[in-house]
Amino acid sequence: MTGKELHQLLLDKWGHSYDVQFRRTQGKIFLQVMWKYLEQASFPLTEAEYQEHLESIANYLNALGGTEQVQNFIAQTRDRPRLGKAVSIPLDLGDRASEWII
Repeated sequence: MTGKELHQLLLDKWGHSYDVQFRRTQGKIFLQVMWKYLEQASFPLTEAEYQEHLESIANYLNALGGTEQVQNFIAQTRDRPRLGKAVSIPLDLGDRASEWII
């Protein structure tokens, strides 16, 4: 998956260029689709910075083997990001999870 493909996945599902972040909580790794999006005037990144950020996230997902999990979750979920509530996508990294948990 590339950053552009991740961007298109977000647009196709929710119609906005949402921010995505990795989060570690309770020993698990999540990819969170945040409630802020590129089309908002208050969004802190420029379009180029946003694309660069998505490319970085996509590279991590590819390296960790989580691409298919993210695609499947987004396709199946009925949740949508809203103010103060991100959509949390759990990543089952198997043995690789220990690399993230220090």
